[in-house]
Amino acid sequence: MRFSPLITCEHACNAVPEAYSHLFTAAQDVLCSHRGWDPGALEMATILSHALRAPLFSCPSSRLLIEANRSVGHEQLYSEYTRGLSATEKEILINQFYRPYRLSVEQAVSTLPKPVLHLSVHSFTPMWNDVLRDVDIGLLFDPAREPERRFCAQAMQGISGALEGKYVVKFNEPYKGIDDGLTTYLRTVFAEDAYAGIELEINQKYVGLPAWEVISHALAAIVKTLV
Repeated sequence: MRFSPLITCEHACNAVPEAYSHLFTAAQDVLCSHRGWDPGALEMATILSHALRAPLFSCPSSRLLIEANRSVGHEQLYSEYTRGLSATEKEILINQFYRPYRLSVEQAVSTLPKPVLHLSVHSFTPMWNDVLRDVDIGLLFDPAREPERRFCAQAMQGISGALEGKYVVKFNEPYKGIDDGLTTYLRTVFAEDAYAGIELEINQKYVGLPAWEVISHALAAIVKTLV
């Protein structure tokens, strides 16, 4: 199966619009941490976009303002810094920052030739709740959707070969591919023969090291052979 590729990066930056900066005056350290954004993710998404000649969509504000990778109504849609806003103020966040981004991605999926391969690029902190995560590259997908399952099986084989088994690659780790997210939502809109949504999760311990670029270009080369 040949795909039309589409790249997104929901946690591309930790920017906060000036109108909301007062909410984060005591949160600069948090904004710069993995809670505020996914370090390295936009860099990797850009490499993939160039290699695949694919459109790239990136969210222009921090996930702590409003979480673009969660559904409306989800408990993590707002952080502790915005949860106390009024209903009207929250609706403004949805209309100004959340909905335009999500709709632009959905419209792109609608207009691209089918089937579409959507790669949602993320990075994750190597330590969570004092537990060291034992995965370097995660391929997140819905096991019930055959094109996603087949793509990830081929991708894992290619990645393991290209990187000579130096990195631990796992399915649906450190998160589940069916957890709430943009890909999960888009699966409810588009049938599996029209849309495959894959989240790429890369361990942040490699950010800033030569290994990050090695992994990025290896992923781009492998995905290019599959789309």
